[in-house]
Amino acid sequence: MKKKIVFLLLIGIFGVSFACSNKEEKPEIIKNSKPVYSYKEKLKSETIEIRSFLGKSPKYNSNIVFLLDMKIESGKNRFFIYDLKQNKILNKGLVGHGTGSETGIPGELKFSNLKDSHCTSLGKYAIGTSYQGSFGKAYKLYGLDKTNSNAFDRNVVLHQYSKVPFEEQENPICNSYGCPMVNATFFNAIEKIIDNSKKKIILVIYY
Repeated sequence: MKKKIVFLLLIGIFGVSFACSNKEEKPEIIKNSKPVYSYKEKLKSETIEIRSFLGKSPKYNSNIVFLLDMKIESGKNRFFIYDLKQNKILNKGLVGHGTGSETGIPGELKFSNLKDSHCTSLGKYAIGTSYQGSFGKAYKLYGLDKTNSNAFDRNVVLHQYSKVPFEEQENPICNSYGCPMVNATFFNAIEKIIDNSKKKIILVIYY
């Protein structure tokens, strides 16, 4: 009985040594990994916020909103045409961000409202009238928040660009000077919605 008690005491005291008896064996270190980003959860929170805004602003289209998630890498679909009535994504596509938003760190972007920063600006935009620019048909954008209030003066517009691919890809796509820039085919889908809307459509860029 005494031998059994002594043996149990030794296990209690030297349990770690018994577990790692091999001197060359190293204990496994488990690092706390960052939580996996869920664009769906972020999309859900953004729709709640935009519904609240549209409820106070009857001059804007309350059925359709354009949601641009800059947390998603540029080679993946991150421009969402969202139906607020049916609560679902109607269409999605690639969209370029400003070259000034690059930080040199993969997956991390920076944002600015300053002129000549060539950065994307976060916030809500009202999509204005169309015009013919150097990239063809484009839509003027009016920043509705402090974070994007200089959008119109910075000539930040919604436009198409031939070098933006239509299909998703592993590598990043080309950047703009701060404009949300999409593929021509996806632009055609966007312009039909904008041109057929009696009220201005809201575009939201978030991160």
